[in-house]
Amino acid sequence: MTRTDLKPVRFPTERTCPFSPPPELTELRDEHPVHRLAYPDGAVGWLVTGHAAARAVLSDPRFSARGEHRRAAVGGGTPEPARPGVFIFMDPPEHTRFRKLFTGEFTVRRTRRIEPEVEKITAGRIAAMREMGPPLDLVREFALPIPSLVICELLGVPYEDHEFFQRHSEIMLDHERAMDEAVESYTLMAEFLSELVRRKRGKPQDDLLSRVAASDLTDIEAAGSAMLMLAAGHETTAKMLGLGTYLLLSNPDQLEMLRNRPELINGAVEEMMRYLSIVQFGVVRGATEDVELEGRLIREGEAVTVALSAANRDPGLFPDPDVLDLSRDAGRHLGFGYGVHQCVGQQLARVEMRVAFRQLISAFPGLRLDVAPGEIETTRLASMYGVRRLPVSW
Repeated sequence: MTRTDLKPVRFPTERTCPFSPPPELTELRDEHPVHRLAYPDGAVGWLVTGHAAARAVLSDPRFSARGEHRRAAVGGGTPEPARPGVFIFMDPPEHTRFRKLFTGEFTVRRTRRIEPEVEKITAGRIAAMREMGPPLDLVREFALPIPSLVICELLGVPYEDHEFFQRHSEIMLDHERAMDEAVESYTLMAEFLSELVRRKRGKPQDDLLSRVAASDLTDIEAAGSAMLMLAAGHETTAKMLGLGTYLLLSNPDQLEMLRNRPELINGAVEEMMRYLSIVQFGVVRGATEDVELEGRLIREGEAVTVALSAANRDPGLFPDPDVLDLSRDAGRHLGFGYGVHQCVGQQLARVEMRVAFRQLISAFPGLRLDVAPGEIETTRLASMYGVRRLPVSW
């Protein structure tokens, strides 16, 4: 098992195509699925780029998600314990205690009941776009509001507050922001949600946050879980709707195929999740004991960063992985993660994307970019990759 002859690499960040991971990630994966990785804080760990190796790390309990093991692949940052309720940085059984409260809320059956509301919200945004007329920013008027309004409805957050958490969750996930901005946004969100939890305890309603407030969680744990749901429940889907629309407009043959064959929408969403892989700097785990992975010896305590974008382009699983094919079977992609930490709200995200893309391409057959592609700014150093604005016309 090789270790000493491996020179650590830095996590690549420079893209040559707005829809593809940095080419260095592809080169590293083609060379070997596991490499030594130099973190910005001086620590040396591992970078995983192959699909099979990624699944192995994400499903192996010897690789911990706890906050103390985390290392930032880009931008630095100090590993720290998970904040109360933020269970994505916990291991079972602690992780299980929180996750079980939400699993039943996001089953296929439960999200099907939510679909009419998603249809209604999306139709409302389509109508608003028609009324405003072109040109407009599709991110602001379509991609952000839909998941924001859906998660507000589901959690029981007052409609008038959706712009507040939308703004502050974006700041918390953007590595280009100053640290004090991120801390301030986190504090404001925590205060807002703690107060909302207290109100739900005193006057419960038929919503998810009321049910969480009625559990055995403390106020601060319930608020932390709610913050996780709010941020994950709108930021990721919003990024996919904006970037996914940009992708479709940049691939007119695929867009036309989807318009002519709307029955492909389910598979098309999976292919876009595979192709875009918006978790930009990977998922981090820490080895709790020595583990052999693809012939490499990972020592206890070392961090492992799984590059989902590279794994989702692995030619060993996906033929012609750099080709967008909306008719492809991309069901084994890792866009929602894998293992016990696989995205708890993935079924809701699927419903939102299916409904939103279907209604958008049906309502605006002449939809097009209103600026040159080179003028579209991406969130190049944010945890979740996407477009900041998407000026469109029709």
